[in-house]
Amino acid sequence: MIFEELLESTLHGLGYELIEIEKTAHNKLIRIFVDKEGGITIDDCVTISNHLNRLFAAENIDYGRLEVSSPGLDRPLRKESDFIRFKGETIKLKLRIPFQGQRNFVGVLQDVNNGIIKLDIAGKTLDLELSNLGKARLVPKL
Repeated sequence: MIFEELLESTLHGLGYELIEIEKTAHNKLIRIFVDKEGGITIDDCVTISNHLNRLFAAENIDYGRLEVSSPGLDRPLRKESDFIRFKGETIKLKLRIPFQGQRNFVGVLQDVNNGIIKLDIAGKTLDLELSNLGKARLVPKL
């Protein structure tokens, strides 16, 4: 089982969603971003960290330091299920290949269906392909 699949299945079993993994080679840091409905607390991070420390020992995964964190208010959106979950929210996204001469967009996420993101920008709806997505994040409500 590859590392990401191991984390994904373990965290899912604990009731959390794996958002992102960052690894650095030089100091063997593993940084894991997790989420759950209602958000992540410090206690959640401690619970996950303790569980993963035991899992990594059992699986002989070599690391120097483990950090578990919430994805933050500007949470990344990667999977179609992320876009479904955050319908109605304002998002910022960057496309790999420009659409109508533009790569960066900010608008309200209206829908996602069959790999097409419907984004409302000032009353105009754009259909953008999920497969062309470079990055997408929620825009924090402050």
